[in-house]
Amino acid sequence: MMRAWKRPAQVLVLVLALLFVLLLLRSQWQELQAYPWRLRPTWLLLSALCMAAGWALEVSVWRDLLRLLGGALPYGAAIRIWFLSAIVRYIPGNVWQPLGMTLLVRRHGIRAQATVTSIALYQAVNLLSVAFIAALYFPLTRNLGLLTDLIGPSSAYFVALAALPAFIFLWRPLWLIRIINVILERAGRDPLPIALTSGRLLRALFWTSWTWVLQGGSFTALTLALTDLTLADLPRVWPHLLVAYPVAYAIGYISFITPSGLAVREGAAYLMLAPVLGGAPATIVSLAMRIWLTLGELTGAGLSLLSRPGLRATPVGHSLSAPVNGDPPIRH
Repeated sequence: MMRAWKRPAQVLVLVLALLFVLLLLRSQWQELQAYPWRLRPTWLLLSALCMAAGWALEVSVWRDLLRLLGGALPYGAAIRIWFLSAIVRYIPGNVWQPLGMTLLVRRHGIRAQATVTSIALYQAVNLLSVAFIAALYFPLTRNLGLLTDLIGPSSAYFVALAALPAFIFLWRPLWLIRIINVILERAGRDPLPIALTSGRLLRALFWTSWTWVLQGGSFTALTLALTDLTLADLPRVWPHLLVAYPVAYAIGYISFITPSGLAVREGAAYLMLAPVLGGAPATIVSLAMRIWLTLGELTGAGLSLLSRPGLRATPVGHSLSAPVNGDPPIRH
């Protein structure tokens, strides 16, 4: 019965997400029409460069985590796998990109278990780094966006408690591995033979935080490219723009409601930025970042398809249905 309802429920959630976007546009329509929109190519180019640099660093962090698990993957192949798997993330459910990455990485003789665990570790570190950013931003600015007047600025200190798990795992990183190993053992898989030290976790958190700085910088530059904000406005808006994107991205990711956090991410960004930018600019830049990100991913996937030699690492006579380094065969 649950399987029979799963597909209609996914379609319904997707329709509701799109309806939310339309209602958001409708609520700001008059302001959107009156706003002095512009397009500044220089800021748009800077946004693209920051986005590309952020992705390059993300792939490097994930590749390092995969190496800790015994999977040596060339950087060029890692880039191609990252983008080719990203184009399926808009299918309902957050499992399709990890599944695609796992199948592509297996062509390089790396166990599926190592890939799946590296992705889980990367996402854990990714969310922990956002928790650190939020723990600094909310108490310092006491800005909760449109929720500030509703629940009070002092609530920002309670929001900062979201960073508590990050501090715990930084203090006791082996706890994170034990939790993952319990999940693996219950799934009938071998536990991780990895000793994640505080130094390694701190290094991963450090570089992942910089990926968010770059992606937040891309969002800031995109905002300057589309709105009438000038350099004189940057001291007032840049902290909010820099933090809004990673926080909204994390909220959309953990929501598990819509594919790739569609509408959830945009709604969170709007809640944070509407008091800072105004309703119309906050609406446009929140939606524009989704479109900009998707265009970037499609471009990366297209370039990856044009450089397919890095994906032809499967030995002759080997297929994806055959065991790789002790993995059980995939049953079709």
